[in-house]
Amino acid sequence: MNKIVKYILLGVLVLGALWAAAFFVKSNSKSAITYEVKTPITTSIEKKTVATGKVIPEDEVEIKPQISGIIDEIFLNEGVKVAAGDLIAKIKVVPNEQSLNQARGRVRNAEIALSNVKIEYDRNKTLFDKGVISSQDYNTQKLRYDQAVLELENARSDYQIIRVGSAGGSSLANTNIRATVSGTVLEIPVKKGDQVIQSNNFNEGTTIATIADLSVMIFEGKVDEGEVGKLELGMPLEISLGAISDKTFDAKLRFIAPKGIEEAGAVQFKIEGDVTVEDDFLIRAGYSANASLVLERKEDVMAIPEALLQFDKTTDKPFVEIAVGPIEEQKFERRDVEIGISDGVNVEILSGINDDDRVKVWNKTEPIKIGKEEDEETK
Repeated sequence: MNKIVKYILLGVLVLGALWAAAFFVKSNSKSAITYEVKTPITTSIEKKTVATGKVIPEDEVEIKPQISGIIDEIFLNEGVKVAAGDLIAKIKVVPNEQSLNQARGRVRNAEIALSNVKIEYDRNKTLFDKGVISSQDYNTQKLRYDQAVLELENARSDYQIIRVGSAGGSSLANTNIRATVSGTVLEIPVKKGDQVIQSNNFNEGTTIATIADLSVMIFEGKVDEGEVGKLELGMPLEISLGAISDKTFDAKLRFIAPKGIEEAGAVQFKIEGDVTVEDDFLIRAGYSANASLVLERKEDVMAIPEALLQFDKTTDKPFVEIAVGPIEEQKFERRDVEIGISDGVNVEILSGINDDDRVKVWNKTEPIKIGKEEDEETK
């Protein structure tokens, strides 16, 4: 009897050990990680590039003086709108002593010359009236007299211009600085008392004010050499401004620089686009801006999230893993795929999988680039 009990207990222990071993083997044969799956979607994909730059007026006009002097008064402030001909500032002429002395001496010489010629002219006129000299001799002397009068007038005008900046003090005198175009005053870089230099062939002159039409703006930015070959004139742009949130402006590409400029080891090409300005918004000159350009667009294509792609580290070719059988079994097989354009979120699938395939979603902590041997070990 004791032997029978002993054998029964021994059998129970053996069966328990076998059951425990089977449970251990079964539990360890299951995947340690449970992967989710996603099916391809049909969507539209745009490949874009972004150009950074700024928005500036198409035309900025710098107002410069036509005479040197000191700013006597400024009549406008920055930001006001002006019409062509509006008075901006007035210059007080500070004449050069040497030039003033020379002009004064020229006036004195012209007066002396006129006095001498007048004496000779009066004598010849008397003789001509009496019929003593011919009309030719009289006309010659009259011409000399008229020339002396004109020379004195010119000398006095030059002296007046050097002394006060104007020969007649009219409203269009050189001392009055007026707007040459209509627009908004962007900048007045001078103040009362500043000395300014006239604009001439040898000197750009001092800028009194900068005027521009803020209703006609352009985007000016740069793109990388890898993208410039895909751009075409007339392409639509979407302009976003850092100063105006939740609002974009339409633009059209109008210029692509034929020559690039190297910056920080990369070649950049300048681009410009005409910006459509709405009346409800005031765009100030110099706003920083980003221009989004659509390089390529495809409608209704099969796509998957780009994060689901893996790349073979030996060939660098893309592939995905497709669920085989019930998802509970967590069995996957490798499928090489051919990809098209990507917008950074979704990528177009040209071939390799079907619409109903279940693509493995990789854990973010796992490597995304494996080889075929490692791929076989993960199955």
